[in-house]
Amino acid sequence: MAKGAVVGTAVVVCAASAAAVGLAVVVSRRRRRRREAEDERKRKAAAVVEEVEQAFSTPTALLRGIADAMVEEMQRGLRADPHAPLKMLISYVDNLPTGDEHGLFYALDLGGTNFRVIRVQLGGREKRVVKQQYEEVSIPPHLMVGTSTELFDFIAAELEKFVGTEGEDFHLPDGRQRELGFTFSFPVHQTSISSGTLIKWTKGFSINGTVGEDVVAELSRAMERQGLDMKVTALVNDTVGTLAGGRYVDNDVAAAVILGTGTNAAYVEHASMIPKWNGRLPKSGNMVINMEWGNFRSDKLPRSEYDKALDFESLNPGEQIYEKMISGMYLGEIVRRILLKLAHDASLFGDVVPPKLEQLFILRTPDMSAMHHDTSHDLKHLGAKLKDILGVPDTSLEARYITLHVCDLVAERGARLAAAGIYGILKKLGKDKLPNDFSQQRTVVAMDGGLYEHYKKFSSCLEATLTDLLGEEAASSVVVKLANDGSGIGAALLAASHSQYAA
Repeated sequence: MAKGAVVGTAVVVCAASAAAVGLAVVVSRRRRRRREAEDERKRKAAAVVEEVEQAFSTPTALLRGIADAMVEEMQRGLRADPHAPLKMLISYVDNLPTGDEHGLFYALDLGGTNFRVIRVQLGGREKRVVKQQYEEVSIPPHLMVGTSTELFDFIAAELEKFVGTEGEDFHLPDGRQRELGFTFSFPVHQTSISSGTLIKWTKGFSINGTVGEDVVAELSRAMERQGLDMKVTALVNDTVGTLAGGRYVDNDVAAAVILGTGTNAAYVEHASMIPKWNGRLPKSGNMVINMEWGNFRSDKLPRSEYDKALDFESLNPGEQIYEKMISGMYLGEIVRRILLKLAHDASLFGDVVPPKLEQLFILRTPDMSAMHHDTSHDLKHLGAKLKDILGVPDTSLEARYITLHVCDLVAERGARLAAAGIYGILKKLGKDKLPNDFSQQRTVVAMDGGLYEHYKKFSSCLEATLTDLLGEEAASSVVVKLANDGSGIGAALLAASHSQYAA
């Protein structure tokens, strides 16, 4: 080989080697930049998660302060303080069911995105509930923001259909009109056991022309338009209905709490402890108070930036502050807002923020619950939910575990805040300590609502927190008990006890 050829080959080899080294350097730099970018992304994600952990922290001392604030606001409401967030509405129910009720009665339970129509045949103390049937109907979204006539006509039409399916097991004596207990789970200024004017809509409803109107009259006119011969004999709130249904099966029920789409509480108060009560004290000495506790607010409530933004953008800003932190309508939306920040600030779901994640209320609390209860090692069910709901085809294991942790933080805070509210009611009643005579008297809190019934991690956390607040000894005399469909049965029972045919 000629000397020139050798030199040329050497130059080519050297150039190739230099190019390879250069390429290796470029690849190395790119890898380093990717590692640095990934490390920065993880750092940002960790920072957001840490900020959420701090904002959603609910130490026991804070919960005790919230319970004390709840008691203070309850007392203000019972005094008719115009500035009290808790209106502590008088229900006009002073006699709860005894078990002696008998006959055929209907109930209509309107309290959220669905309503139920119920019928029960009551057989007195011996037979109790002989037979019951119900149907659940979804309310079309456009009716939740439409007109009063449209909403009540839809409800009356469904009720008329249900009455048409009445079988031989249900007996209405000749010459009698069917009677209905109307569970209406929105703030009402009650003027008697069977009349009340709407104060405001909540739970995503915003209907023109109903505020200030008698809701029983609205329903009665709609039933007349349908040709349905039925009389509303009791207007009750869902919690008052749950309390009545709970007392029917357990005489130790002293309070009821709804944790579903919305939230509320009712309890049995000594009538002498109600300064705003003007009439004669009832013979029983007691009066059921509808707290409308969803509107509870206090500087002690740990409101995060997510809570404040949700409230600001809601249909009713500045109202139902407590409800927006603990109820099924809002827990999934809070999770969505946190995930959106993680997507924006830390690219949790990749470089592009999933467009669906920007949609308000796209993540519902039942979906949040399903993700939260995923026990698979790789959280595949959670990943499938994110794909189906948010349109993210592939999520990293890290993203799934962060999502799970966010669900845990939001659910735990909601459950612990709800437990603080229940503890506040028990304190108001003097049931937060063992009786002085060390008797084994029970205090039962009847619970209803899909959030409490179906979101097991939520309900378990609530019960554990209440035990912690009460202490083991006092907690041994307090029972938190599911009263499934208590509000519907309770309304029918109250319709029976206030029947126009009652002796």
